[in-house]
Amino acid sequence: MAKYQEPDRFTKQVFNPLAVFLMRFGLSLRGSRVLAVRGRKTGAWHTTPVNPLPFEGARYLVAPRGNTQWVRNIRVAGGGELRLGRKREPIRVVELADDEKPRLLRAYLKLWAWETGKFFGGVTDQAPDEELRRIAPDHPVFRIVDATPG
Repeated sequence: MAKYQEPDRFTKQVFNPLAVFLMRFGLSLRGSRVLAVRGRKTGAWHTTPVNPLPFEGARYLVAPRGNTQWVRNIRVAGGGELRLGRKREPIRVVELADDEKPRLLRAYLKLWAWETGKFFGGVTDQAPDEELRRIAPDHPVFRIVDATPG
């Protein structure tokens, strides 16, 4: 099971709220979105900023902090919504096995290391494949398989 790296105070109180605020007005940084997922216990919507990764014709959600609440919720719900401004994109996801992750983690780090690289234990997009395989269990990855109706 992937570990969980809790966000620091700045991220919780400044960065994430600012990112969500901007995305509510339709402003995205390199494709970032607000992920909305139904809670696995309450069924209430929970939101968090995410950085969807376009890769080889598909899109992926990578959890840089590990087994977060959104990860636990999306595993149960099987999907959620990606939001930007007034746009709501219902999605369904499939979690990848660890052996499928190294190329995706490399691509993710290439795009997002400036923001989330500290959560990868010093591993960069230039790391050998064995290093990416080593950290793969700590970073859940979900392929967005399609939009759901409704």
